[in-house]
Amino acid sequence: MAKALSPSSLIPAGFVLTGAWPDGDRTTIHIQSTGSTSRCPGCGTASRRVHSRYNRHLFDLPIAGKSVVLKASVRRLRCEATACGRRIFAERFDPSVLTPWARRTGRLEGLVHHLGLALGGRPGASFAKRLMLPVSNDTLLRVVRRRGCPQAPPPTVIGIDDWAWRRNHRYGTIICDLERRRPICLLPDREAATAQAWLSQQPQIAIVARDRGGAYALAAARALPNAVQVADRWHLMENASHAFLDAVRKSMRQIRSAIGAMTITPALLSAAERLQYEGYLRREEANAAVSALALEGVAIKEIVRRTGHSRGLVHRILRDQRGDVFRLRESSLESYLPWLDAEWSAGHRNGAELWRRLRTQGFRGSLRVVTEWATRRRRADQINADTLSRIPSARTISRLMTVSRDTLTKAETVTVAAVETGVPALIEAREIIAAFHLMIRRKTEGDLCAWIERGRPSLVASFANGIDRDINAVRAAITSGWSNGQAEGQITKLKLVKRQMYGRGKLDLLQARLIGSTP
Repeated sequence: MAKALSPSSLIPAGFVLTGAWPDGDRTTIHIQSTGSTSRCPGCGTASRRVHSRYNRHLFDLPIAGKSVVLKASVRRLRCEATACGRRIFAERFDPSVLTPWARRTGRLEGLVHHLGLALGGRPGASFAKRLMLPVSNDTLLRVVRRRGCPQAPPPTVIGIDDWAWRRNHRYGTIICDLERRRPICLLPDREAATAQAWLSQQPQIAIVARDRGGAYALAAARALPNAVQVADRWHLMENASHAFLDAVRKSMRQIRSAIGAMTITPALLSAAERLQYEGYLRREEANAAVSALALEGVAIKEIVRRTGHSRGLVHRILRDQRGDVFRLRESSLESYLPWLDAEWSAGHRNGAELWRRLRTQGFRGSLRVVTEWATRRRRADQINADTLSRIPSARTISRLMTVSRDTLTKAETVTVAAVETGVPALIEAREIIAAFHLMIRRKTEGDLCAWIERGRPSLVASFANGIDRDINAVRAAITSGWSNGQAEGQITKLKLVKRQMYGRGKLDLLQARLIGSTP
């Protein structure tokens, strides 16, 4: 037979219920301690001599949709130790039930802590109000800060990466335990000295997975010279793809010559394209000025001072990475172009009529998109067909040269064939990058040295030289099962927490919410 529910089972352990009554939307419960003695907080001597009593008001978990206030009768006791300086002290309780000077019971404090971890300040306070919990947004964050982060066991395999406080302005560092799949520390910046100071306190670390930035490599090498550094495989693949894109950007002049688009007819350009073309002409003037200074032997620092351009922009100009005329975006007409071409050839050349017929096929674009296309086709028919109006961007050409030929249209196939015929160095660069991707996927690190030698004289020489400088970490990335993907996932979670607090969370609060909420 099941035992009947006792009212005393609803109150915290160590207390007994002496009375209860409703008070509007609140329930007040009288309780008192069941203990006969209590230890002095000064000397630890147990005492049972009662000096006096006072009432202590505490908030507890709600009952039946009403908030609960516990009115505890607490004793003041006399300390019997003659050497103790504290003569009278208040009765102490189990810290998990009730801590000194607390206004909430331990179980309510735990619930408040979890609300703060999950929702933060204002959202947590709004939800707590619905739960009939009397707690403010400041109290929620104060509880999260006070409890801090749980103690984690010393890690042996870590991932380290940077994250943005504010993109392109300020960065921090996150460190994750890859074995336990949880973050363990946040650092206020991404300087090598800061990471080195933390790593020096963890001599047991055997493996450090990191991105390809030099700061973390330097910090790990100095603090943990015997640890194995592992470069992140995703960054290696992404860096390789970006190296081929840079190779295409360097070759844009040869590509335009090969495709036959060296001459651009402004009359064929739309308003947006005309603005981009004018910007291209201004960029060409800046490029010529910087290149002329470089040919005279002027140092990059002096070029930056004379021209007022940033150091990164000067580097891109000298690497010939500013050759794109247009920044192309996919048009909403892309999937309807074959139908439009057929209708145009059939003599239907009214832009408004074409737009109305496209709407019946599911086209969601505006009338202006179709009329601009019709105007451009009409002007193109009136101008010599030998002059081409535009050329795909470097990013588009890079994509066309690396995807399967089966997915290309006839026009795209002709473009790729012209590029491959006119710029054969790009074919070699593409094959070198494809070989590197294959080496990562198949984990064949024995081919790495030969690949580096093959890449040095090519258009991706900069990427090959970078791999050579970091060859040990790259080799470990190919052969090891560890990677920095877990840190990337934790950064996504960290960004969510940071944005929940509208960017106002300081490092200790971010760390408490991120690490404290990880199971």
